[in-house]
Amino acid sequence: LRALKRDRQPHSLLQCGVSPLHSSLSVVRHPTTGELLDFTEELSEDTGLSCKNSLSFLRPPGPPGQTLRGSTTNYPFLPGGMEELSLDQIKKKTQLEEDIDFENNLLSTPPGFNRGMDFTNSEPKGTPSEVSLLSLLSSFDDIIDGRPEHGEQEEKKRGEEKGGERKVQRSNSLEELGIKDGLPPVTPSARRAKEEEEKKKKEEQENKKEGERERWAVPVDINTPCEDFHKRIPDPAFKWPFELDVFQKQAVLCLEKGQSVFVAAHTSAGKTVVAEYAIALSQKHMTRTIYTSPIKALSNQKFRDFKGTFGDVGLLTGDVQLNPEASCLIMTTEILRSMLYNGSDVIRDLEWVIFDEVHYINDIERGVVWEEVLIMLPEHVGIILLSATVPNALEFSDWIGDGAERREKIFVISTLKRPVPLEHFLYTGNSSKTQKELFLLVDSNGTFLTKGYYAAVEAKKERTSKHAQSFGAKTASQNTTPNQDRAVWLSLLSSLSQRDQTPVVAFTFSRTRCDDNARALSSLDLTSSAEKSEIHCFFNKCITRLRGSDRQLPQVLQMIQLLKKGIGVHHSGILPILKEVIEMLFTRGLVKVLFATETFAMGVNMPARTVVFDSIRKHDGTGFRDLLPGEYIQMAGRAGRRGLDTTGTVIILCKAGVHEMSDLHKMMLGKPTVLQSQFRLTYTMILNLLRVEALRVTDMMKRSFSECHCRRDAQSHEKRIAQLKKMLSSLPPIDTEGQLADLVTYYHTVRELTLTRGTLQKATLESVNGVKALSVGRVVVINNSQHTNALGVILQVSSDSANRTFTALVLCEKDGEGTLKPDAAPTPPKSPQLLCSTALFIPEGPCGHTVQKIRAEDVTGITVKTLRVAPDRIIDNFNKRQMPRFKLDPPGQAISTTTQELLRLAEANPDGVATLDPVNDLQLKGVEVVEASMRLRILQESLGQFTCVHSPRFSEEFSRLQERMVLQEELDRLQFLVSDQSLSLLPEYHQRVEVLKSLQYVDAGGAVQLKGRVACELSSHELLLTELLFEGALSSLPPEESAALLSCLVFTQKTQVTPEINASLQEGVQRVLGVAKRIAELQRECGLSESVEDYVGQYKFGLTEVVYCWARGMPFSEIATLTDVQEGIVVRCIQRLDEVLKDVRNAARIVGDSVLYSKMEQASTAIKRDIVFTASLYTH
Repeated sequence: LRALKRDRQPHSLLQCGVSPLHSSLSVVRHPTTGELLDFTEELSEDTGLSCKNSLSFLRPPGPPGQTLRGSTTNYPFLPGGMEELSLDQIKKKTQLEEDIDFENNLLSTPPGFNRGMDFTNSEPKGTPSEVSLLSLLSSFDDIIDGRPEHGEQEEKKRGEEKGGERKVQRSNSLEELGIKDGLPPVTPSARRAKEEEEKKKKEEQENKKEGERERWAVPVDINTPCEDFHKRIPDPAFKWPFELDVFQKQAVLCLEKGQSVFVAAHTSAGKTVVAEYAIALSQKHMTRTIYTSPIKALSNQKFRDFKGTFGDVGLLTGDVQLNPEASCLIMTTEILRSMLYNGSDVIRDLEWVIFDEVHYINDIERGVVWEEVLIMLPEHVGIILLSATVPNALEFSDWIGDGAERREKIFVISTLKRPVPLEHFLYTGNSSKTQKELFLLVDSNGTFLTKGYYAAVEAKKERTSKHAQSFGAKTASQNTTPNQDRAVWLSLLSSLSQRDQTPVVAFTFSRTRCDDNARALSSLDLTSSAEKSEIHCFFNKCITRLRGSDRQLPQVLQMIQLLKKGIGVHHSGILPILKEVIEMLFTRGLVKVLFATETFAMGVNMPARTVVFDSIRKHDGTGFRDLLPGEYIQMAGRAGRRGLDTTGTVIILCKAGVHEMSDLHKMMLGKPTVLQSQFRLTYTMILNLLRVEALRVTDMMKRSFSECHCRRDAQSHEKRIAQLKKMLSSLPPIDTEGQLADLVTYYHTVRELTLTRGTLQKATLESVNGVKALSVGRVVVINNSQHTNALGVILQVSSDSANRTFTALVLCEKDGEGTLKPDAAPTPPKSPQLLCSTALFIPEGPCGHTVQKIRAEDVTGITVKTLRVAPDRIIDNFNKRQMPRFKLDPPGQAISTTTQELLRLAEANPDGVATLDPVNDLQLKGVEVVEASMRLRILQESLGQFTCVHSPRFSEEFSRLQERMVLQEELDRLQFLVSDQSLSLLPEYHQRVEVLKSLQYVDAGGAVQLKGRVACELSSHELLLTELLFEGALSSLPPEESAALLSCLVFTQKTQVTPEINASLQEGVQRVLGVAKRIAELQRECGLSESVEDYVGQYKFGLTEVVYCWARGMPFSEIATLTDVQEGIVVRCIQRLDEVLKDVRNAARIVGDSVLYSKMEQASTAIKRDIVFTASLYTH
């Protein structure tokens, strides 16, 4: 081997970059003459800031390559409402930090060194005398003329010549400068009165704040017209060719003031106007706007719309990046979340973020993304939320302003009605004879017409009876045959076409049924020859970008035939380019009937004349259910084109039978679904926050929408905590000397005994046997605010099982007779003797009685005794004697007998009557009940061992201790509520951190390690991918096999076709499943609830063969024959797979695996071809 000679340059080791200046010079001038007096050195606070160590906007921008997306090594910018840690917070150690002594036992030898430095004899050698900066510069004549001493002497001499005029000091106060204004002097009494008045006002404001929590959601009144709109905004940033509605004007006024808004408006009301004005406003201010949408298709459509309106618009999706430096960027919410976590410099110039279709926050899988983004947005960014009408818009906005701690008002603007009202019909026809069987169910005013419903029921019943007379009775079935469906659709569409009710959107909740319905209508022709020609030319023009074989795909050929007849199909199984062609033809009015699934209603601005529901039942992933009101309104809202139709028509097909009236009423007129938190912890979120010391996962949990109800009263809790601490400090100390040494232990024992007895009592009363025992005639022991260990007998039992009450005759003193209602207030604290005593109440004088309604918790003992009673006679006689005229009448025979029997029983058993044992008598064998019963027995026996009860001062000291402990318990409860320990997701957070520690993603102190950094690069399935990466499972495979194996991460459908794959891929599949099983088992060990089967089962390998062949260059027409999965789903999965391959490529770069990096590049290139990655018609 020939060694290459290298020039040695030892001096290069001594070179280092220029460190930033930590201070600057400030000039001191005379306040009146401006004469230069001195220089002072001022320390710079923001020295050395960078995107790697600071959340501040004062840090310099990162490298140009990271401007848009940022980097996983960057700190995010400080979220709104969060404050950077103070010095005290930094000093405060967490549980994971060591208690380091910086004074003693310090290490002096670095690791790997033989010897270190000796600091023992380091004595300070005296401080140098202070040096005047001006004296150092005195030699430069151009800076100042003369030495400082000379200047000072001249200044002093000048002052003496002016008659001792004093030097003017810098100050913001005229009083401090001694300068008199023309106002009369303020007397001390007037000053005191003013101070008292200000103090009083301040106290009133504080009391008002304490009584009422500040509301951050501000409802805007849209009933009052904005007549001065053009005066208030004489030069608007954007002008429309039409007059704005009141709600749009109110929103524009808020945006002009820089205020955040939540616009909850009906479908097709014109929410996009608000977004357009925000974009125009940011262009006017030369700032940026980000428009987020829940789905990629909507992003593409908005890009086309805004591009035509504003020009300077960019698009960011998983596989497309167009004009990223534009002032308006359109992206999915997941990309914005990634930019926020990665500290993208785009956030610096951001003025507005527009969240379209914000009700998507209810999505179980992706809803958490909206919450993360709203929490992570910096405070300078304005928020615009666009949504369909939701009942809790004010509550959600209040959370953004308060719960997410942005501390800004959110102005809520809601529309009261649709611009185009809807009429809802039931259709029972199935032939040309019955095609007019259309019954109005809800009119344009929103009135539910039962007459129309019963007419539809009669029409359906009449046809059924005629069929039975001709062909015999048939069994009732909710399913219809394809021929029956075809007859219904043909009759309905012929009727709608004749009445000029097209275009029609037919919502069908099954992709297969969409295709079947469209194919079944091949005999129907809804277009003219001119329209056919236009459709043919447009379709051929759009598919010219496809290669030859792709143009001959069965789906493409079938679709052109359907489109020429005015029929379209729109669902996830359709190829993306075909869906876009159908959407564009629909907006032109050339598609007369569109069979679509629910996704078509998500934000796509394509209104129709009529909307038809094939069914009102859908499968939500777990089972079939009726449509929710929000879902129905979202889809039905597509009916009615503003400016073209006076009303929109909504039709529900009654194919098998007429739906239940209650179901229809609930669906059509019920309240829309409220916005609910879907916040959950993910490993990506945890790792992204753990890598930044200033941000904590618990802070993210606190600010989530799910915790806002618990955290809403945190401020009042803090004030109450301060009061309790003050009250506790003012209480005298408890005497625990001598006999009272075990007083505190005695209190805790009594407290535990009371709680245990309450637990047993609750378990008994909730059990079947306990309820049976509490029947009429049962003798019970009663304790409440009026009675202590008093015997009573049950006379009546209420039928309300939720809040069961009992009417009982109870012994009492003679003067305590009367009707007593159940006491809703808590029982006041009793002495320990009464708490622990089982001695029964015996009247001191003549025995009295009362008939009282008691709660279940008042019954502290169910005795073994029962009495034969006449409840009706007792209650009637007692009620009669409550009337004034019968007040002095003697009790009836039934009452006297029962009272005497209870008194005899109490006198015969003064220390307590035998009660039913929960375990032995009532047969309650639950573990908790048995343990509580044993614990109760032990506690009762231990009470006799305490010496404090014999002290003469016991009662006094116990009362004082009880007072203190009640306050202490309330304090502990409130401190728990305001602490992180009360967070509902905290246990899961600790469990997930344990998983990360076990897999070495973070160390014992919570610091993110290399594997954790790699996982941050991955947008989904981060644990599985990282483990495969570090085990080298992907490095040994060819690029096409790696892509095929990773398809399991993006394919979620079921397939009946088993893929045929080679031995290498089969081995890879088993390896992936093995790693997934190991992760799932570790999660279970750490306490997470997800089962091993569910975790492993999410990875499906149904497209493995398809992706493998596609990566090897097989045409798509041949690919489609390898699987029963529809073409559109295959395309979408391969597009998402490309995003996964890019993530793995970036992760390989961090690890330093150049081989895997190269293979992922090759795999990505291999699958990015032909119809799968054809450019969108909206963007090109």
